[in-house]
Amino acid sequence: MSETSAELVAAIEKAGYYPAVVTAGVMDSVAGEEIVSFLVHHEPTIERDEVRRHITVVVLTPSRLILCHTDEHSGDDLLPEPYTASTSEAVSLSSVKSVVINKITANAAGYRSRVPAPTEAVLTVGWGGVSRIDIEPAICHDPQCEADHGYTGMIGSDDFSMRVSAAADGPDAVSRLVTFSQALSQLTQVR
Repeated sequence: MSETSAELVAAIEKAGYYPAVVTAGVMDSVAGEEIVSFLVHHEPTIERDEVRRHITVVVLTPSRLILCHTDEHSGDDLLPEPYTASTSEAVSLSSVKSVVINKITANAAGYRSRVPAPTEAVLTVGWGGVSRIDIEPAICHDPQCEADHGYTGMIGSDDFSMRVSAAADGPDAVSRLVTFSQALSQLTQVR
């Protein structure tokens, strides 16, 4: 096992969310390929009177972006015991059309000599797998106009998005997201 693979396994174990299940799913998807960079993001959500856990593991290899999600579910009619559901998607790096990193820096005016560390970051990656259409009625600037101007809209692609903040996830998580986005941007450059 490479050093980066061992670091990934350690990060999954540190998250503490079904580490054996999550590690098996991630490593099955990586399929022995070299790991260039990774992110592990554990995100519990509150649903009525329940806490449900979700973990996202994003792995960058020399040829693919691998997204692995594992969710926790309480028992139901088909499966009475609590269970997890894991999903993996592998995207060829040649398919990635955009890598957007949005960094938020608190008190930016207070920094004079060095670049401040962001307090929050959002990574958005688009490859055209999911498109969103936002439409709205087209309007005319004439307040007396009663004509139907049809619709106007936009097609957007944001197949994957991850937000981390220093307040919720710690400053190291923000730094890791920024570092991961730099590695992804570098590997998806048009050559």
